[in-house]
Amino acid sequence: MNWRKAIILAAALSAGGTLAVVPRALAQSFRTYRCTDGTQFIVAFYPYDTRAYMQIDGRPVTLAKRLALSGSRYSGGGVTLKITKAGTMVKRSRRPVTACELA
Repeated sequence: MNWRKAIILAAALSAGGTLAVVPRALAQSFRTYRCTDGTQFIVAFYPYDTRAYMQIDGRPVTLAKRLALSGSRYSGGGVTLKITKAGTMVKRSRRPVTACELA
């Protein structure tokens, strides 16, 4: 079932940002973020899955939920996403941590 979610998300995100092809029952929430360094990404959270599915730098990345002292932290594929009350931050390989906000 996990490969199906990845294919559906990749197809939805590659269709010019149109998310209409994803049935509403599949995704609890899609969130679009803009970061201070100009990065934009979309992340999807499913109610029955602890992972986050992200589209960043033109590629899909599956992020596993990690232990966090406060908020939520997800990482995988050289990307770390941290969501706290103070804000959202993303860290990519060989790039500094960047603050992001909902678009």
